[in-house]
Amino acid sequence: MSGTPLELPLFPLGTVLFPGGLLPLKIFEQRYVEMTKACLRDATPFGVCLIREGHEVGQPAAPHAVGCLARIEQWDVPHPNLFAVLARGGDRFRIIDITVGANGLITGRIATLPEPTQPAAVDRACREVLRLAIERAGADSVPGPLQLDNPLWVSYRLAEILPISPAERQALLELDDTAARQAQLRALMVAHGIIENINKNN
Repeated sequence: MSGTPLELPLFPLGTVLFPGGLLPLKIFEQRYVEMTKACLRDATPFGVCLIREGHEVGQPAAPHAVGCLARIEQWDVPHPNLFAVLARGGDRFRIIDITVGANGLITGRIATLPEPTQPAAVDRACREVLRLAIERAGADSVPGPLQLDNPLWVSYRLAEILPISPAERQALLELDDTAARQAQLRALMVAHGIIENINKNN
């Protein structure tokens, strides 16, 4: 862990946000409307965590311990008490402890997780699968700018688009080592038949 622990609101969701990723949200529950207003007013992030137990709506859900900071880049209010926002993933973090407010909003004391300082080599299979996916879906299908020679960027973007479960995405988010994340991505692609299918079709 790195830096001084921070306190920020947490938004448990049924999806995993990765650093650099984009997350569109429609926010209507009062606790999250208030959170959004505060984040916009103070130019501060909130934390996105995959739900470990519970649901997105209703009683506060129990989040996984590792999540990702989210900063609002675009927002609109199409109806009263409805925010449409686009947030971008920032640093990964680990929750130290949490409190639940009277309105059901979870506040976490968190510590950000550093990314590796020693760059790993780009796994060729990971880069090729991602390149083909972008080629077929278009450059707008992934958050830019394109960085196919950056192993960290490749590992996060591939983790976003592979047809894997939220639990598998969460496990990838929690890995601190880029080479280990690429190795796990490659294993998942073999297990799901993706590499074999790519090789057959190309």
